[in-house]
Amino acid sequence: MKPTDLRGILQYIPQFRERTFIISVDGAIVTSENFANILLDIAVLRSLNIRVVLVHGAAAQIKALAEEQKIAPSNLDGSGVTDAATLKLALTAANRLTHEILEGLSASDLRAACTNAIIAHPMGIIQGANRLFTGKVERVDVELLQTLLAQGVIPVIPPLGFDGDGKTYRVNSDGVAVAVAEALKAIKLIFITTTDGLYYQARLIRQMLVGDLITLLEKGKWEFSSETHSKAQHAAAACRAGVQRVHIINGQVDEGLLAEVFSNEGIGTLIYANEYQQIRPAKKKDVRAIQLLTQKGVETDELVKRTRASIEKHLGDYYIFEIDKNPVACVALHAHPEQSKGELACLFVNPSHENQGIGRKLIQFVESKAREMGLNELLTLSTQAFTYFQSKGGFAEGTREDLPPSRREKYDQSGRNSKVLVKKLK
Repeated sequence: MKPTDLRGILQYIPQFRERTFIISVDGAIVTSENFANILLDIAVLRSLNIRVVLVHGAAAQIKALAEEQKIAPSNLDGSGVTDAATLKLALTAANRLTHEILEGLSASDLRAACTNAIIAHPMGIIQGANRLFTGKVERVDVELLQTLLAQGVIPVIPPLGFDGDGKTYRVNSDGVAVAVAEALKAIKLIFITTTDGLYYQARLIRQMLVGDLITLLEKGKWEFSSETHSKAQHAAAACRAGVQRVHIINGQVDEGLLAEVFSNEGIGTLIYANEYQQIRPAKKKDVRAIQLLTQKGVETDELVKRTRASIEKHLGDYYIFEIDKNPVACVALHAHPEQSKGELACLFVNPSHENQGIGRKLIQFVESKAREMGLNELLTLSTQAFTYFQSKGGFAEGTREDLPPSRREKYDQSGRNSKVLVKKLK
């Protein structure tokens, strides 16, 4: 699916409409060539009545200003010590970036406003070091942000916090994004950075349950790349705070934001707070999805073509594997109780989700169902994927004589000469 495919986008609108997304953009991305395209993607989100809050960092700009002024900054990311000189750099860099963002949003006909919604207090002394002008988010002015969002205005939040006395503190933008996402009960937090996602031991994580991410962080934070360690920590914190989905994507990919939000496979890393995959019985509304899913398998002669009437007649035999309520794979279990046998049929995984273990999960699911039904043997027919069933599913090659009589008759009539595969359940 192309990210701009309207039909692909439409299926997500009911669950996203009038909900809030927090988009956190690294400073290096704001000044990149692709940022104008990101703003166009945000315009698409707003056109679909998705509420957007934009948080931005400024580390890259603080570093550049420091080099220009020959100053050694005490803190780039808002988590270490911030001395007076570095705070001055942070104010200059953040204000410039906020202005550029407001200009870009105006060019896309989007209303926006810079806010002082982050109330902060000094981080204080940690491990003997006074963090000086480094701040910690105390609370978020939810009323201010909700008022702006209700008027269709995009709040733009810099990596700065303010206390009751009007003092300004440098705060970590990742932490700000998490605090805002929690306060507004956002359904998504999207980190837009310069990497393709979270890297652990030099390998890209495509999707992970937050509990597994926390385990990795506890095991060894240095196994994460230096560029993504903060994102890993804050993704875990966001999920624990109630944000269901946290995405980390590369802001240099054209249409990357739309591809991440409006397609099941995405382009980066997804960290989720609950199980977002499930296998469920097919419903009448799934008949078309089953036909569309299996169409490619029919075209390559992997699967037998099934009519709508045929699927509807045996709908109780079909199961759907869905990700965030979108079908990505299907399978069927046709029972032959007289012979105590069952047939695993119509197994197909959308090519965009291959090599993710979905096929194996469906095989295991059907096997469990067959056992629950008291069947002693599971059969499947295959013209091209027989080695997969043997290596991944534990099937052994059988003969047509293993088929129940009624199924054997259809097998002979088809002329497909499929291999018969058998697995004993007891």
